[in-house]
Amino acid sequence: MSAFTAAELEYLAAQPLMRFATASPTGKPDVAPVVFEVDGDDIVTAGFDITHTVRYRNVLANPRAVLVVDDLATVDPWAPRGVKIIGRAAIEEVDGAPRFRISPEVVISWAINDTTPGIPKMERRAV
Repeated sequence: MSAFTAAELEYLAAQPLMRFATASPTGKPDVAPVVFEVDGDDIVTAGFDITHTVRYRNVLANPRAVLVVDDLATVDPWAPRGVKIIGRAAIEEVDGAPRFRISPEVVISWAINDTTPGIPKMERRAV
């Protein structure tokens, strides 16, 4: 079974940014908006020189990460939707450049698989 449903994959493919949260070994949080793509069951993201970022140092020392991709389907009525991914982050080299690969352990989504109007139903599943 895939980490993501077909509706979640379609939603993720249509979104330009995600928030990438990491923490230092002492628990100091950091979050950054980044571009991303889905690669199989994983999320990958890079940048111009990620070796100079807080998230790079954090992932080296603490591989836990949380990603959030969300938006508003409409503002009237108010209709938030999104996907939250909790998992392990690794740094890999591709064509001589480092990038992050985040492997989901838990996926939480709202108003993606069930688009019934009203308060969105949260769906949580272990991967």
